[in-house]
Amino acid sequence: MTPSFTPTFAHVAPGPLAGPLQLLPVNAGVMSVHTANGAHVGSLKQVGGVWKFKAMGYDAAGRMEPGHGPLTEQHNMAFATLDAVEVSARLLGALGGGLLAG
Repeated sequence: MTPSFTPTFAHVAPGPLAGPLQLLPVNAGVMSVHTANGAHVGSLKQVGGVWKFKAMGYDAAGRMEPGHGPLTEQHNMAFATLDAVEVSARLLGALGGGLLAG
């Protein structure tokens, strides 16, 4: 699967995120979560039959910061299925409606 964006792994400034979020497969139990413009904001990991969101941030030097980033407050949010529309709506909706069209 070739994404329609270029995945990036760098610091994301605070503020609204470009949605909808995009899911890219890493392996059978992990999906990488990116904004519409490609910024990596976390992963979905299958844990005990449930998909859990794991927030990821990057500091100004580009070092990974697990459990941080623009979706920190959604860390460990659970999903029964990998529905990209639901994942995007719930994760971005928890930001208080600060969605931007991608």
